[in-house]
Amino acid sequence: MANIKGGAITQATTQAAAKPQKGMKDLILSMQGEIQKALPSVITPERFTRMVLTAMSTNPTLTQCTPKSFLGAMMNAAQLGVEPNTPLGQAYLIPYRNHGTMECQFQLGYKGLIDLAYRSGEITDISAHEVHENDTFEYELGLEPKLKHIPAVKDRGDVILYYAVYHTKSGGYGFEVMSREDIQKHMNAYSKAAGKGFSPWTTNFDEMAKKTVLKKVLKYAPLKTDFVRAVAQDGTIKTEIVKDMADMPDETVIEAEAQEVPDNVNPTTGEVVAKNATTDDEILEASLDEK
Repeated sequence: MANIKGGAITQATTQAAAKPQKGMKDLILSMQGEIQKALPSVITPERFTRMVLTAMSTNPTLTQCTPKSFLGAMMNAAQLGVEPNTPLGQAYLIPYRNHGTMECQFQLGYKGLIDLAYRSGEITDISAHEVHENDTFEYELGLEPKLKHIPAVKDRGDVILYYAVYHTKSGGYGFEVMSREDIQKHMNAYSKAAGKGFSPWTTNFDEMAKKTVLKKVLKYAPLKTDFVRAVAQDGTIKTEIVKDMADMPDETVIEAEAQEVPDNVNPTTGEVVAKNATTDDEILEASLDEK
């Protein structure tokens, strides 16, 4: 698949910027040949294009994203063979203000992550579940890890924990447990769109929580490089189209908040100095003492 940097694509992108929704649709339709090369056999270009256009109609904010970032997110989904913004919950196209510009971010869903894990060929069983306050739930770590979950028959109460477990062909297994509070901290730390109405964290919190704990447990699973490369596409923004989208770096800009420099830190060198040090010799001596 050639890199689309000029000619008809540049013209289509310019038109899309002038008339967002119509131009975006025209750009997608003009790329059906490239989409067909990227799609797995189970998804036709027509079906995939229909899903993307449906995503734009259900979330009009997507039409405000730059056409290239929208196309990049779409092609990420195409190459991974996951359906974006459908009830299946495999993937999402998320409007994301990236360093002041509205761009489209590709996000894997809970079910998309499970699908990729099964496709790796190493996993025989993988699942994630909510634990309610009235369930029977016990787990142990250490040399002989154990996990037991018996859901309450009725009146299960609020969700307090999430866990994920997998089994491999070789007989190995692993599990991870996270509290609801830990999930919320993760959400606040890594999702800029978490508070928005279109965010899957708003519409499908439990599924996003299960995805989070699944990603954590799969870090320790004996999975192949292809799976790792696929999961690395989660939460990325890309504006160039290449044969393998995994080769393109993420263009998301992480804006760090300014931090106040403490009184005992030299703002130029970052060295810790004694608060009462005034001369160069005193500052040097205090710095060595800290080391």
